Amino acid sequence: MRTRRERRRPEEAQGIQGSGGAGEAGEKTVEDAPPPAARGSLEGAIARFLAHLQGEKRASPNTVAAYRRDLEQLARFARERGFARERVKERAEAPTPADVDVLLLRSWLGTLARTHAPASIARKIAAVRALLKYLERLGEVTKNAATALQLPKVRRPMPTFLNVDAAAEVMEIPDEDSPEGLRDRAMLETLYGAGLRVSELCGLDLRNVTWHAAPGGGREATLRVIGKGDKERLVPLGQKAVAAVRAYLARRDELRHPQTGALDPQAVFVSRRGVRLGPRWVQKLVQRYGALGAGRGDLHPHALRHTCATHLLDGGADLRAIQKLLGHASLSTTQRYAHVSVDHLIRVYDQAHPLAKQRRAG
Repeated sequence: MRTRRERRRPEEAQGIQGSGGAGEAGEKTVEDAPPPAARGSLEGAIARFLAHLQGEKRASPNTVAAYRRDLEQLARFARERGFARERVKERAEAPTPADVDVLLLRSWLGTLARTHAPASIARKIAAVRALLKYLERLGEVTKNAATALQLPKVRRPMPTFLNVDAAAEVMEIPDEDSPEGLRDRAMLETLYGAGLRVSELCGLDLRNVTWHAAPGGGREATLRVIGKGDKERLVPLGQKAVAAVRAYLARRDELRHPQTGALDPQAVFVSRRGVRLGPRWVQKLVQRYGALGAGRGDLHPHALRHTCATHLLDGGADLRAIQKLLGHASLSTTQRYAHVSVDHLIRVYDQAHPLAKQRRAG
């Protein structure tokens, strides 16, 4: 004959009390349940969403890091403010995705409004919307509560850029008698001439530079750039940038580590210790040359990218071509970066407006 222990129901066998009373000795009870993260906590959902961004969506490390900060901040707020549901024996379980409702979100944003700029709050709302959209698609929430939130108005400043003369002055500052100066000149010419992001510049490998003969003699070069979302694009180098990069590469070997002789075998741009230059180092160099060449100590690498786009537009380049060069997914982004100068607007007006045409004819 089977004993009671042998006949117990499946839910009792897994350590959950049946309707008839307490479980047998040695069985698991609610107090012994798995940790919250194993039962669909908000923290667990955030971790899965970030892995989805990094893996399937191939989002940039900076995007993933920003989403992580914002979403973990929300999870902490939910836990600290007691929005989690009450569980057995008055133990508050970790917040779940279902706890992220309009009430919680508005309370959270209300506390942030005192210390954060509108742009930061808008970014946090976007992060929560993306998380809940992902969970809604998986059926883990029934509604995306963040869609009910109104984005704050964000004033987007016009991009910073240099005029042609100021850009030329900055390019001329590095000392071309030293390998460091040649490197800096090549770096500036590449940022300005190819419109690269600083992360793209720092990530350039020697194998990403393709050299070929120019039609009229000399050499041309094309860069294979890995941009946001690991998207690859080909970017041509202008003649000045080609000359600067060739001059630098001829002496790159001199930038080996002074003690060990080590030199990064792949990186295009290396420090005097032979290691790949990082974004922060490049930012400091650009600020230094901006101050010396254009009186602009606030100059940053992205301003040279803006400058590239602006000068191409002023020179008559097609906006779609600039979009492809810069690696923008949306044309609206290109329209913002390629700040239209007053001179360009005047030229367009003179060429297109009927009154201007009449004045020229008269």
